[in-house]
Amino acid sequence: METAVVTSAGEIVTRGTATFPTSAGTGVLDAQLAGGIAGLVPCGTTGESPTLTAAERDRLIELSVAAAAHAGGDARPTVLAGTGTNDTSHSVHLTKEAVQLGVDGVLAVTPYYNRPSQAGLTHHFTAVAEAAGDTPVILYDIEVR
Repeated sequence: METAVVTSAGEIVTRGTATFPTSAGTGVLDAQLAGGIAGLVPCGTTGESPTLTAAERDRLIELSVAAAAHAGGDARPTVLAGTGTNDTSHSVHLTKEAVQLGVDGVLAVTPYYNRPSQAGLTHHFTAVAEAAGDTPVILYDIEVR
């Protein structure tokens, strides 16, 4: 069974199959955009984004970028893709992919579980920022982790 969960920020996460449910995904995106949201956050830290395959992540970001581009209204919704993980090289890889897919910005979470030092955090976020190029990077920390 496929499920789609949408957070108040418009994040969509799926579970249950190896293929992202395009029709369900676009329906959820369309409903969110029709409701007047200001942005979409595919692959953020709320939900099941860590369980998505690389193809599912890419497809979800592609769908979000396309939906935002075709949204009606005065301003195009912003698309911020979650690319942060606890692995710097993987975060860099995900950031490069998201930028290539046309996001407006990326979200980079403080590495979790391994809790790097201040120097480690600087290294991690610098690497992500360099991978993003001119695309904005939003840093955030989830203190309970």
